[in-house]
Amino acid sequence: MFESFEIGPMIIWMRLVFLLLGVWISIEFFLRLAASANLSVQSIKDFGRYHLVAFILTGRIMAILGDYQSYLKNWFAVFILWDGNFSFFGGAMGVAVVLFFATRTQRATFLQWLDVLLPATTFGLTFDWIGMFLASQAYGKPTNVPWAVTVDTFNVRYAVPIHPVQLYYAAFYLALTFVLLMIRRYSKRAGAETLLGIVAASVAVFLFEFMRGDFGIPVFALITDFVFLGSLIASLGLLAMFENRLSERVNLIYGGVVGILTIGYVVARPWIDLVQYQLRFSQVLAILALLTTVVYVVVHRRKYPYL
Repeated sequence: MFESFEIGPMIIWMRLVFLLLGVWISIEFFLRLAASANLSVQSIKDFGRYHLVAFILTGRIMAILGDYQSYLKNWFAVFILWDGNFSFFGGAMGVAVVLFFATRTQRATFLQWLDVLLPATTFGLTFDWIGMFLASQAYGKPTNVPWAVTVDTFNVRYAVPIHPVQLYYAAFYLALTFVLLMIRRYSKRAGAETLLGIVAASVAVFLFEFMRGDFGIPVFALITDFVFLGSLIASLGLLAMFENRLSERVNLIYGGVVGILTIGYVVARPWIDLVQYQLRFSQVLAILALLTTVVYVVVHRRKYPYL
């Protein structure tokens, strides 16, 4: 792997180079898409410092969670921001959170901004995953496929050919970017890019993560967990859809019933005798993102039928 190169006394890390390249390109792409969609670019500039802080903070937190074992051994490394360990996707999540609150006072809805943010994020992720491939981060499991790679570095715990899973991700996000741009060109309703992009990315992440060979946060889930999460998110979506038609008392009762059922499931879960599936934390996030996005887009289209 081409992890770094030297220029005089300086060491240039390729992971950082491609990360910064991805950030720069995605910002330019995001602003151009926003302008073409007649969204207020000035509002982005007004909240620029909040976007920057959220991008850095959430990107760093997600990176730490993904490599938590290393930070447990050396917790002081959390504050070494120049080590290049950063989650581009986590940073994009932070930007989305700021946009959510910023758009509450704007004419454009949050979903319209998501339709712009998503293609810019997938394009930036393409460069981010190439950088991780060069740095031997987020590496794959051993395999005998013809395109397997052998990595000789202390970062990788395998000395045999492994899946170049980073390149799988890079190729997928590049292709997804072009697909989203095509959808953007022909779609007539807000949310088309967000819905297809999140669904496709969630499915890809869920599948690709089975090929990851590095350490991650293990999550042991039951099939009933996914059924419960889907039902919970769908019920909250129904509440949001008919909130204005229901009285305050009915809303409170509905929310109370959902809360009681949630607590009841959490209490009863240890006694459910079913097979547990070991997943990575990113796979669980992908499932949550898929369910939440489907419900949100449906609710948004019911609330704004003219968008």
